[in-house]
Amino acid sequence: MSKAFHSYKNPSLAVDLVVFGYHDRKLSVLLLNRKEEPFKNSWTLPGGFLQIEECLLQVCNRIMKTKTGLENIYLEQLYSFDEPGRDPRGRVISVAHYALVNPQRFEVVAGNMANDVQWFPVDTVPQLGFDHDQIFGQALQRLKSKILYYPVGFELLDETFTMTELHELYECILGISIDRRNFRRKILDSEYIIATGTKREGLKNRHPDLYRFNKQLKQNNFQLHIPS
Repeated sequence: MSKAFHSYKNPSLAVDLVVFGYHDRKLSVLLLNRKEEPFKNSWTLPGGFLQIEECLLQVCNRIMKTKTGLENIYLEQLYSFDEPGRDPRGRVISVAHYALVNPQRFEVVAGNMANDVQWFPVDTVPQLGFDHDQIFGQALQRLKSKILYYPVGFELLDETFTMTELHELYECILGISIDRRNFRRKILDSEYIIATGTKREGLKNRHPDLYRFNKQLKQNNFQLHIPS
């Protein structure tokens, strides 16, 4: 006879969030400085425990609003982290998500449980508490792979953008140089972007065309091949 349900010890379920932002041609991640132990005064990813009445998306939105002041942002589930010793407080399984935001559209605010909240360039991230270094690293790899076949990067740009701005975004995330002409052809052939018929003003002797993301596109036919 199998054990009764109530005889099993239940682990706590948590959510940790890797929030990426892009500004001034730099990719950054949003970190909190903890007020409480464990890892008091250390930098960590925003996170929190799932309440009994919540689903994962609800707890993600609650964490974003109460701990960073962010609302209505792009979220995607990343991976489950379940090493028994990952949290010194006890058995905690984290379902990590990553988020993409344009920092110019939001004002981040530290919640009551944080000393501070700051954007850090992804190449100068301090050592993080818990297993958040691993979670951050996996989220960054996911973003780098996904941007090659799905337009997640548009969440990081303004509503309208130039081809150069889009090209710079891809080079920044991937950390490599991409042939400009081949990139332009691939992007236009994919129909992921639509010309707005307007131009960027205010640039000396230059008025590049402005584009926007084609939100009506339903089929994915884009694959950006990067030479090894």
